[in-house]
Amino acid sequence: MELHVRGRKFLEGVRAITCYIVPLHAASQSQWAQLNLVQIMEYKVMDNETIGIFGGSGFYDFAEAGVEEIRVDTPYGPPSDKLARMTVAGRNVVFLPRHGHEHTIPPHRINFRANLWAMKELGVTRIIAPSAVGSLQPNIAPGDFVINDQFVDRTSGRIDTFFDGPVVTHVSTAEPYCPSLRALAIAAARQHGVTVHETGTAVTIQGPRFSTKAESRWFGSQGWSIVGMTQYPEVALARELAICYTAISLVTDYDTGVQIEGGTHVEVTDVMAVMRRNVATVKKVIRTMLEKAAPVRECVCAHALDHARM
Repeated sequence: MELHVRGRKFLEGVRAITCYIVPLHAASQSQWAQLNLVQIMEYKVMDNETIGIFGGSGFYDFAEAGVEEIRVDTPYGPPSDKLARMTVAGRNVVFLPRHGHEHTIPPHRINFRANLWAMKELGVTRIIAPSAVGSLQPNIAPGDFVINDQFVDRTSGRIDTFFDGPVVTHVSTAEPYCPSLRALAIAAARQHGVTVHETGTAVTIQGPRFSTKAESRWFGSQGWSIVGMTQYPEVALARELAICYTAISLVTDYDTGVQIEGGTHVEVTDVMAVMRRNVATVKKVIRTMLEKAAPVRECVCAHALDHARM
């Protein structure tokens, strides 16, 4: 079944808020969206919280019953694909493949604002975001999981905020990842026998090219843990929407600047082979997280905008 959301009710499960997006020119449309965003943050989410998942097409078989596909229009253009609403482990889940169902959208072309806005619009309050990364440190091996606690932005030109005015807003990303979801991910990974690194700094590069050796060595020399192409601005936009967010970084290879015995430069075929092996494991980890997640979040992420507006 497919639904199409246009003039829409924000935050399914939120008390009596209906906002309609009118066809304005780009600047005014963004401002209108921001005013509605500020308004909806004042309302309390009820008990039927929905958890979002960003990932690949392999997650469609998560559903315990039928999958409801929903096409969502946003003020920022279309998301990467239709969103899939389903029930997993007794929880309401919304899934979106960030690269599109057929993996046709490269990292630097992802419409991150539309993806996050669409999630918020369907009532998502927490997001679990697995992604493939390269290791920047010899002790983080292919097949390991890293539960990020920090990021470094090395992208260029990506649109990375909802707040373009008229409400001037400065959201803190000092601790960008949800502490409750991170703890849940670490425990679930351990339960399934995964070698998991409980902290890690993720460097986001622009892509689609991989790093040079000089870049990779510099990243590693700073003590940063992993490198990928999708963490930023996804995590920062989630914080601007007061959505809890945790990344599960799936290490597929040693990045090109890491010195290991028998190491080679990065090839797409190598990355995909390890990624396929990781997918089955991360699905088990996420299912366990859904089973053990509290019905309603109690972390600080919901208050991200409390003191952020000028």
